[in-house]
Amino acid sequence: MAAQRSRRSDDDLIANTPADGMVTGMASVNGALFGPERARTVVMAYDATVLAGTQGMRNHQKTDRLLGIALQQRLPVVLFAEGGGGRPGDTDMPVVAGLHVGTFAAMARLSGQVPVVGIAAGRCFAGNAALLGCCDAIIATRGSNIGMGGPAMVEGGGLGRFAPQDIGPSAVQHANGVIDVLVQDEAEAVAVARRYLAYFQGPVSAWQAPDAERLRSVVPENRLRAYDTLEAVRGTVDVDSLLEMRSGFGLGIHTALARIEGRPVGILASNPMHQGGAIDADAADKAARFLQLCNAHGLPVVSWVDTPGFMVGPQAEEKAQVRHVSRLFVVAAHLRVPVFSVVLRKGYGLGAMGMTGGGFHRPVFTVAWPTGEFGAMGLEGAVRLGYRKELEAEPDGPAREALFQQLLARQYASGAAMQMAATLEIDAVIDPAQTRLWLLQGLQGARVADTAPRGFIDPW
Repeated sequence: MAAQRSRRSDDDLIANTPADGMVTGMASVNGALFGPERARTVVMAYDATVLAGTQGMRNHQKTDRLLGIALQQRLPVVLFAEGGGGRPGDTDMPVVAGLHVGTFAAMARLSGQVPVVGIAAGRCFAGNAALLGCCDAIIATRGSNIGMGGPAMVEGGGLGRFAPQDIGPSAVQHANGVIDVLVQDEAEAVAVARRYLAYFQGPVSAWQAPDAERLRSVVPENRLRAYDTLEAVRGTVDVDSLLEMRSGFGLGIHTALARIEGRPVGILASNPMHQGGAIDADAADKAARFLQLCNAHGLPVVSWVDTPGFMVGPQAEEKAQVRHVSRLFVVAAHLRVPVFSVVLRKGYGLGAMGMTGGGFHRPVFTVAWPTGEFGAMGLEGAVRLGYRKELEAEPDGPAREALFQQLLARQYASGAAMQMAATLEIDAVIDPAQTRLWLLQGLQGARVADTAPRGFIDPW
């Protein structure tokens, strides 16, 4: 019960503060799939019906105890984080500010050691939100509100009066990347949490292969037409195994977890339906963090490339583009997990190198579909820059356009996938229908390094 015996009766505390608002325990998650050893999980849940799910001194002690066991025993953690943050009413301990508690450091210490999942339904503010923010993945309901301060704290800071639903609504937190998976209700959140943990618990024996023939029609014949690269991913990984992460944020790159013949993998995929697949600061941050997640927990990475490169221009540079996009190179250079790259169409410039772990020879293999096209920069731009004098020598109109198209066709032919394979810049050009087989054989032949490289200084 709450540490308030000096101001309330035991009967009152027993009736109204059971477990001090924090339910903790050891559990079996996905035990039928993976057996009791791999299924062991620490589960903790703030009880919003007890003093609004606030963090009391007793529930801090319970939390610290379970987090210590999770670290010692290398157990995943699931946290139901709904609640209002720190509680000022506990009086049984000689505490002034409570800033010495070890809960937040203990939660942060788990990062990269074990999978940590946070679930937010309803209101999650202040200290509860701080713990939620330490999680690898945040699953939240559409009716959730997540914020580093609730209404009382905001008003106390002189920042105005707001209703709880006005602070950190799910639509905002999904679009800015706080929420990894947005769900309808808490029941769905639990189902997604179980599914998420399963990727880190090991391979499964039951799986269904997709229709590989459909892959041959994924990329449009018109090279200027956008398409959904996730269709290529779904046509390759096991049926219904794809779990997209952070779908509302960093739209230039898709990140997801999936399986290939039951084996879990991480997925990066360019998104040509957003800015033509150009990689901006948000997309780079999203991809870099996802690589860190896969690296920490030993998941091989499959990267699907269709990008004209990194986003450029004055507006892009205002967002610290130089630092953000360079994270892809620094993070990838320290990976201990194998990377496999499939170029679907555009493989241009530094952006394509960033999508392939730093360069086309960095992955275990880099292959292309016949629709692949390559260059140090976008072909249209290369022609306009490299042949400016020749183009300007022609009168503006049909003659200049005809020369431009002629030069462009020449660039396209020299940068075609077969030319790249012939010069050994990529490893092969493959039939799209053979993509799954290539990845499967690659996964069987590659391994995760036993130790990770030394730590690095994150560019951002």
